Amino acid sequence: MRSVWNSDRSRSSSRLWKSSVLAGVCAGVMSAQPLFAAPASSTTPLFTGAALASARAAEADAAAAAQGAPADAVASFFRKVEFSGLVDMYYTYNFNEPATGEVTPLRNFDVRHNQFSVSLLEFAMNKPAVEDDRVGFRFDLQYGQLAQIFNGDPLDNNALVNVQQAYISYLAPVGKGLTLDFGKFVTPVGFEPTESKDNNNYSRAFMYALGPYYHVGARLGYTVNDKVALGGMIVNGWNATGDNNSGKSIGASLTLKPTSKLTIIENIIAGPEQTDSDEMRTFSDTVVALTVSDKVTAGLNYDYAMDKVEGEGINWQALALYLRGQITPVFALAPRFEWYNDADGFVTGTAQALKEFTMTAELKHSAGLIVRAEYRRDWSDENYFVKKGVGVNNQNTFTLGFVYGFSSKAP
Repeated sequence: MRSVWNSDRSRSSSRLWKSSVLAGVCAGVMSAQPLFAAPASSTTPLFTGAALASARAAEADAAAAAQGAPADAVASFFRKVEFSGLVDMYYTYNFNEPATGEVTPLRNFDVRHNQFSVSLLEFAMNKPAVEDDRVGFRFDLQYGQLAQIFNGDPLDNNALVNVQQAYISYLAPVGKGLTLDFGKFVTPVGFEPTESKDNNNYSRAFMYALGPYYHVGARLGYTVNDKVALGGMIVNGWNATGDNNSGKSIGASLTLKPTSKLTIIENIIAGPEQTDSDEMRTFSDTVVALTVSDKVTAGLNYDYAMDKVEGEGINWQALALYLRGQITPVFALAPRFEWYNDADGFVTGTAQALKEFTMTAELKHSAGLIVRAEYRRDWSDENYFVKKGVGVNNQNTFTLGFVYGFSSKAP
């Protein structure tokens, strides 16, 4: 599901210990002098050499500390930062046989037919805001087909096309801690995260492909207890670093975890999304995640949206069902079924009801490499797809995905 990680430097001081030496007494010659008589230059302090050595040692320690302090500060900072990344490539074959390299309809990341493609190169830095260091940040760089599709925004001349997320965090001392983020961040909407390694399947559902990806603005989050969390945001809109109208969109989120095995999330986003229009779009997103056993997980995602075009109300809705079975420690199977009803043709350009079924087989190496083989069938109640120049109501694809993710934090 979409949702959001000192060392002590010891220093030993040295002490100087001085031993007294008992001088021998010469018989008859020194008998009149007191034992341990002071030397002739009695005005000179007795431990001058020891004090000088100690002072020099202290100066050396201070100089070493001054030189080491910047290095220690840098090391302490980076110990609080998680570095992570991802390499993701795929091969997809569309059995409707478009020209090699052409885009497969209604796909967003596994898009190119009959060619090996680099979907994503990603590198991220994340320093959470925590109680003993209340300012944090996150910065995700992305390159590849996914970056162009996910981050593209002509309204802002694609200024952040290689930046998936870039925000500053502050943990305000309110109650148990109120987290505030300012910048660009991925949407809280939906069951499926952006990175394929975190999904059950390699391809994304229609609900993901045709929904919000990211927002730019401010958001807040507050964990009430281990069963309830709240969130909110004010943003430019969906998938826009710029803004296409004078209004802003408002979002609210409620997360419920009644048991350790069940999570329910409700997201609502409302605001104008069309160019130079104040018509209100309302988007409701419900996610349910269930851990059936230590080897089986299930999920449900339902969306309902309303908008207006020239004063006339429109709507669309969708439902997706997820299942994953961990057959062995390295092998898993994950089916997905989805229904997407674009009754007014507002989202896809055609009034239609879409369905898709996906079956994904996954092999995962202990070093982090994931290999997925995936069959997917999309179909419609209209001839939306094309095969050999003729409209047809379905498309079938086969995809091989190769994904490697890494992190500086221990698993």
